[in-house]
Amino acid sequence: MDSTRKGSRAPSGDEIERVFDALRNAVLDQRLAPGLQLKEQALADAFGVNRSVVRQAFARLEIYRLVTHEPNRGVFVAHPSAAEGRELFIARRYIEAAIVDLAVTTLKNSDIARLRALVRREREAYEAGDTRKALRLSIDFHLKLAEAAGNTVLASFLDELVSRTPLVVLAHRKDAGPTCTLNEHEQILDAIAARDATRARELMAEHIVHLQGRLALDRSSARAKSDIARLLGLETDSGA
Repeated sequence: MDSTRKGSRAPSGDEIERVFDALRNAVLDQRLAPGLQLKEQALADAFGVNRSVVRQAFARLEIYRLVTHEPNRGVFVAHPSAAEGRELFIARRYIEAAIVDLAVTTLKNSDIARLRALVRREREAYEAGDTRKALRLSIDFHLKLAEAAGNTVLASFLDELVSRTPLVVLAHRKDAGPTCTLNEHEQILDAIAARDATRARELMAEHIVHLQGRLALDRSSARAKSDIARLLGLETDSGA
């Protein structure tokens, strides 16, 4: 659809949400490189919406610190510095320690079973070589654990931090290996199932330290450029 023909219609909340979710998911899936410029018109065309929808989605993404607006230049995928990366992991250590502390007393056996199933899918994805799926399942583990723990404020804080983590990983990764050690999620769940809060906190802290250790937070990477519609998976078959 030609987005210029939609210019006179006020953007709907559903449209803004759709663009926001697609861009946020692209960040979580590591499909958008830090520093990539996001062009309003290209995105409007790709999504079949007007540019005001894209601008409002950008505004929400900026709150999450997933994009930055540079006057007279445009909007770019955020490129977190090494210092920002270190601060992010410090915050995650405190917040996720509090989350597992709560989880020990609040998670039901059914909650733990669902999280174990998610960890199995993560392992299977890594074993199948589907790194993108595995990384997303790893993110989901942390978010679902926070959700199950039952403190919505902590879960909201973690949601923002986890959303920003893939950009730190892409900007400062030492290698292309898994960002999570495969058995650490299982060990955390074992401690929660045993109702051992001290052990659960220790394991989560070690896990976050290991994640940070896979990164070179004393250097930055070059900006990458690519086609926005392809990266977002919005390309359509010309015969469709």
